[in-house]
Amino acid sequence: MLNLHPDVLSLNELLASVGVGGIPEGRLSGREFWRLLAQPNPVFEKMIVSGIPLSEFLYTRTPGRYAAGGSRIPAILLMVLPHLSDQPDELFDDLGRTVSGWPERCAADHYRAVFQVLRERFGRTAAVERSGYSTEWIPRLRVLFPEARFVHLVRSGPDCALSMSRHPGYRTILILRKILEHCGVERLFELTEEQVRALPPDLAPLLADRFDPELVWDRDIPYTAFGELWSRLVTEGVAHLEGLPPERRTTLLYEELLDHPGRELSRLAEFVGVEPAADWLATAQTMLDGGRRGASRRLTPAERAALERSCAQGERALGWSEG
Repeated sequence: MLNLHPDVLSLNELLASVGVGGIPEGRLSGREFWRLLAQPNPVFEKMIVSGIPLSEFLYTRTPGRYAAGGSRIPAILLMVLPHLSDQPDELFDDLGRTVSGWPERCAADHYRAVFQVLRERFGRTAAVERSGYSTEWIPRLRVLFPEARFVHLVRSGPDCALSMSRHPGYRTILILRKILEHCGVERLFELTEEQVRALPPDLAPLLADRFDPELVWDRDIPYTAFGELWSRLVTEGVAHLEGLPPERRTTLLYEELLDHPGRELSRLAEFVGVEPAADWLATAQTMLDGGRRGASRRLTPAERAALERSCAQGERALGWSEG
């Protein structure tokens, strides 16, 4: 919907694409910064070659230059650039030539410059980055981009957790988190060879360059595990956004968007800093799909009750009353 707005540069999954190392400390030359954007994301790379491409991977649906081999797709080309252009390879090449010639500066200033280049190219005035599973970025983004505004997009906990349980990305995330917890580290790159060798046989194969997709799809993961993950992420996000002045943060609730699309989209546009034009509002509302609301109500009463309990902490953090 944001991408349809004539004044919004919609940067789809940029943070998710570059990963935790995407905004390093210190100063970088333009060539070094471009290398961060152009190197493949290692987790996404493994998923693609293992036969678990996410629907979010827009580039894998196109016959682009990197699609033939099915791998080694540059991070910014996987989801970001195909969202902006139907000729993502050309945009990638043009952006690479521009960025590689830039002087040395901090990563945040490089990103600001990228946003400006793309705004000028597409005639947009506001840049909006949206990534799922990105709450851990908030503290660093608050420091590096003190001018930034934050939108916390939230959905009913049980419904969201149920959706996550069917998503290969979140199934992979839960298994990887189990590996990290088993080894007592926070990041995959912190794993030692000894720790990897000591992993149980149901976990170790996921760290190989290529793994059997059944490891993700066939693994028995209870709905409550996804509810607990949802709760942790939401609680984390709320805590990280505390202290920001009201003009720099807002919450957008999925269910409110379904019930009052014109009002909520207008509020979002104004928060972003663009006009909620009538033609944009009319077109954007046609993209809403209310068929997924209340999906968790189709679970058995016992499953539903357990899932609700697993989401309770997150709902308390949001200030939602019980039920």
